Amino acid sequence: MNGFKSIEFDEEKLKFIDQSKLPLVEEYIVTDDYERIAEAIEKLEVRGAPAIGIAAAYALALSIKNVSDEYEIVFSKAYERLASTRPTAVNLFWALNEIKSEFEKNRDTKKLYDKLIHKANEIYLDDFDKCEKMAEFGLQIFQKKSKVLTHCNTGHLVTAGRGTAFGIIQRAFDLGLVEHVFADETRPLLQGSRLTAFELDKSGIPFSIITDSTAAFLMKEGKVDLVITGADRITSNGDAANKIGTYSLAVNCKHHNIPFYIAAPTTTIDVNLRTGEDIKIEERDKSEINSIGGVQITKQNYAVFSPAFDVTPNFLITAIITEKGFHLPPFDFLNV
Repeated sequence: MNGFKSIEFDEEKLKFIDQSKLPLVEEYIVTDDYERIAEAIEKLEVRGAPAIGIAAAYALALSIKNVSDEYEIVFSKAYERLASTRPTAVNLFWALNEIKSEFEKNRDTKKLYDKLIHKANEIYLDDFDKCEKMAEFGLQIFQKKSKVLTHCNTGHLVTAGRGTAFGIIQRAFDLGLVEHVFADETRPLLQGSRLTAFELDKSGIPFSIITDSTAAFLMKEGKVDLVITGADRITSNGDAANKIGTYSLAVNCKHHNIPFYIAAPTTTIDVNLRTGEDIKIEERDKSEINSIGGVQITKQNYAVFSPAFDVTPNFLITAIITEKGFHLPPFDFLNV
């Protein structure tokens, strides 16, 4: 995927691919308006925990770009607006607080805006570096040329680099360690069939899209050697919130004696939460269930329950891969 950038800051504006239109249309949004970036996060035009954090960092810095006075009020308003976009992904709050800390240290300097943009650039480059380190640590999960199953989207589209779980898959494929990838379609928004398939295709990795409910059948047939996903929030004891359907995969892996791995940067670890019971799970609008691509598939008045994430308990996780290492249970991330 050389030359492909899903998000970058260029000429005083943030440029990012509209993931809601992939894979059929590759369209980029270019803006310096923090409100437009906040909307993009809410609409999943920008998605994936690391990318959400990066976009929010630039958005918060951009909020004072053209402000000559009352910049503290504007900054505070922008912070609250961006913090309200997605409640589950901890990277969002980490990145916002990094920019806020920089603001508080430099609020009286004439080059405050430049300082904030510099900090956002650091967050971007740091994420790129984390992706490379995760890819190297993650090679440990391959004992042979393997058939891999993954869920949702964890690649170049959601990070500054090659990705989390996808980055590991891509690095392993380059070394001849991946035979085939099964990509869960990932209902209801089809991040697997739209986005992961898009990235697998661009990377030249052999793959098949499957319905989420096909995974257990493949495991029973012996066609899956390992499962690896990303995470949006990990508690200090190793419980992990990820896209709805991840917990089902972990349960099925346990039953079929298949290793289940999670890859995520340490910015995804929330040491303030001890267990998954403390994670706030975002609920999405029912339109994401009762319609597909704007086409109604069931009655509008039917009740819908649509959590965006579920929590996989730590005892179902074989290992968690971060940029700092290969973590085996029992997990204790208080000192990571």
